[in-house]
Amino acid sequence: MGKVTGFLDYTRKNNPAQAPLDRIEHWKEFHPMLTEADRRQQGARCMDCGVPFCQSGVKLGGSYTGCPLHNLVPEWNDLLYTGNLAQALERLHKANNFPEFTGRVCPALCEAACVCGLHGAPVTVKDNELGIVEEGFAQGLIQPRVPAHRTGKRIAIVGSGPAGLAAADQLNQRGHSVTVFERDDRIGGLLMYGIPSMKLEKKYVKRRVELLEAEGITFVTGVDVGKDKSAQELLAEYDAVLLCTGARQARDITVPGREAKGVHLAMEYLTATGKSYLNSKLKDGNYINAAGKDVIVVGGGDTGSDCIGVALRHGCKSVHQLVKYPRLPDRRPADNCWPEWPKVNKNDYSHDEAIARFGEDPRIFQTTVKELLTDEKGELRAVKTIRLEGTKRDKKTGKLIMTEVPGTEEELPCQLLLVAIGFQGPERYVAQAFGVETDARTNLKTVDYATSVPGVFAAGDARRGQSLVVWAIQEGRAAAREVDRYLMGYTSL
Repeated sequence: MGKVTGFLDYTRKNNPAQAPLDRIEHWKEFHPMLTEADRRQQGARCMDCGVPFCQSGVKLGGSYTGCPLHNLVPEWNDLLYTGNLAQALERLHKANNFPEFTGRVCPALCEAACVCGLHGAPVTVKDNELGIVEEGFAQGLIQPRVPAHRTGKRIAIVGSGPAGLAAADQLNQRGHSVTVFERDDRIGGLLMYGIPSMKLEKKYVKRRVELLEAEGITFVTGVDVGKDKSAQELLAEYDAVLLCTGARQARDITVPGREAKGVHLAMEYLTATGKSYLNSKLKDGNYINAAGKDVIVVGGGDTGSDCIGVALRHGCKSVHQLVKYPRLPDRRPADNCWPEWPKVNKNDYSHDEAIARFGEDPRIFQTTVKELLTDEKGELRAVKTIRLEGTKRDKKTGKLIMTEVPGTEEELPCQLLLVAIGFQGPERYVAQAFGVETDARTNLKTVDYATSVPGVFAAGDARRGQSLVVWAIQEGRAAAREVDRYLMGYTSL
């Protein structure tokens, strides 16, 4: 513990944010870094607790709290404060392959469990993590680590999202020869096309991919395994196959008028904008444009919030987000004690932007779509909504069962409706191609990450369902251990 009284001497200081009305004019990240002196002070606030809940990664009260990767937070916060950057970077990479990604897009489960947050403000763990890794890159401390020996074992990884990349990194460092197959035109999966550039600029994804490539990993784009390349071919060419295809089978709404022109799935919308921006800075017009339109987003999660941020940058006329459940309280309820994940209302970055642009919170709680209304050309013109009420909870999940309230229908103008209500597991054709079993939630069924087919493993959202980037990295690391054990009879990962 670098400074015994650090948590008393210094107040929490986040990376600053550019003003909402300024940042919606561009597609770049908008959180400039603190100075080195300020960042070291933030590291000094870490108390090196006897029980570091920040790195626990346990389930409490129905939600996870603490880092799923079990990041060595107190260790590298101390090294950050004392100015030992190289050592801090080594301890950070010990548990996390890609801190430059989690430091940007993770919801910071670590901070929710920070002891400093019990009666005050938690340590800026996420910002500290990002500061360490970016300074490491800036100082040239992060260089390719080419394995000295190769095992002769060949592994194919299907999918290049965070789970696939983390597994590839681990297995490559073990000395195995790894090839990653990606159906899109760029490596990165949801890191590349599922997360907008203002949250994660793609130059950082490209930088890490180039590093992994220099370390010996082979990347193949534009190949859709299960369609362009058969499962039999992969199983014949490689000693093991790891499926990290994500959970891209989107849920859809089933209401009258769903066939209207102007209704799109959220990932379709985000991906089209992401590709067009990377290819031409949107000049090619190959994206779903929200400019001048009344936009409604169905779904209250992170993907829905990202749709708001993108629509604002397109120049939408208005934007609203329909949220099924009631608004959460501003303060913790009595039955939601620390260190549980705080079930309180929070504004995402795009909510602040919408408030600044239109003067009101875009979210309409306890509301859903009842019907889509079209004009004579079949184009969407309005959405009929209806209020919802929750009177009891599901016995298994504990979630409120929401029912419609008769007579509460309203009509909202809308020419672009974006459906962001989650996913239903991986797309079916991959499981069918390999003949692997699926579970009751249609995810790939595994035992210790091994599927029902010998030599075929699964990790990430394809195995556990839609989740966070930090969980995907954890899954990739854990699956790599089991693949290594399968190939070598033991594992050193």
